[in-house]
Amino acid sequence: MLAEPMARINDAVRAGRIDAAAQLAERTVAEASGTLGPTHPEVLGLRELTAYIAYLAGDALRAFHVSLELAGIHRRAGDAEAAYGNVQSAAAAWRAVRDPLQGLNLGTELIGVWTELAAEDGPAAEDADQLESARARMLRLAQRARTAGA
Repeated sequence: MLAEPMARINDAVRAGRIDAAAQLAERTVAEASGTLGPTHPEVLGLRELTAYIAYLAGDALRAFHVSLELAGIHRRAGDAEAAYGNVQSAAAAWRAVRDPLQGLNLGTELIGVWTELAAEDGPAAEDADQLESARARMLRLAQRARTAGA
């Protein structure tokens, strides 16, 4: 059902038509969610693609929120590997946020989910260095926010 729309979305991304790809992806997610349900694996994969397209379009905030929401869905479903992949995507989007205050707010949310995931068995628990790197970035963001506010 999603093969043809996915091909068109991927073609648009490859051609650099990011806005068209984003619109098509959003429309396809809405239609597929209505037909298959919002947590169907194909719908979740399509939502991951929408997060990536948002990132390509420079909408780090949207990419962050979609990725973090997907991490929660996968975590609740018991798929630690997929959840951690989405946390990594959210972290990439978070690093693209330039405003230190916004970065602090998003980082708090990200690190909360990441810490919970790392407390369980799975790839997040095995990759503690990445979480520590995110925490170190939070310290740098706090310093930048203090400097900007002074």
